[in-house]
Amino acid sequence: MSRWRVMPAWRLMPLASVALLAVACTAPAPPAPQPDSVDGIVARYIAVRGGLEKIRSIQTLREKGRLIAGPNRVALVTRQLKRPTRTRLEFTLQGITSVYVADGAHGWKMSPFDGDTGPNPLPEQAVTEAAEQADIEGPLIDWKAKGHLLELGGRAVVGGREAYKLKLTLKSGAVRHEYLDVESLHRVRTDSSRPLRGRQVPLETTFSDFKLTDGILFPHAVDVVSPGRAQRLRIVVETIEVNPSLDDALFEMKDATSSM
Repeated sequence: MSRWRVMPAWRLMPLASVALLAVACTAPAPPAPQPDSVDGIVARYIAVRGGLEKIRSIQTLREKGRLIAGPNRVALVTRQLKRPTRTRLEFTLQGITSVYVADGAHGWKMSPFDGDTGPNPLPEQAVTEAAEQADIEGPLIDWKAKGHLLELGGRAVVGGREAYKLKLTLKSGAVRHEYLDVESLHRVRTDSSRPLRGRQVPLETTFSDFKLTDGILFPHAVDVVSPGRAQRLRIVVETIEVNPSLDDALFEMKDATSSM
């Protein structure tokens, strides 16, 4: 979700006053970010996504689609986000629905396929990860204000195209690498890691099929792989709703069995 940092327009005023104000303001004004600096790249990325004002206007988000894990392994998936850190994720396979919910401080899950008919509490690590994923704007928007660190690591080839490689250190200490296509400024890949059975497993998440919804650019195809492993997950996003009405009860444990 990205936009320009839009400067307020000058108010109409007498010509002499404008000239004096311009002189007074010229010296302390910060220099414009260079196109290939971190700030310049992020500013262009924000503009391509739809602009900062539109991105910041998103208060809730609902995405629906299909998760494909292999032949005859297709689940319906719904993700709902609500500021500041509420998330609800549902997977429905063979008529059975699993639910994962977090509010930034607590979380619960109900996963019948795993013998978990819950609701049961989410592990602390899962709650932390859910809070990071609940960033409705994405981590590159207002990254300084959020306490993240962003560094330019040069360029790399992603999908046969040149991309900027940005090292993102989240406030939590987790490290990701974000890749933005040099020409389109689309965010085309994220490299991260997740704990699995006591060790960190690397993940590559690739984004494609970008389309506008309410003037904001979203990917409609997401592929997740772990290097060296054969399994691949693909999410095909079929509908996106910006600012749907989402009741707080959807993110509370008492709502575990409700349908979306």
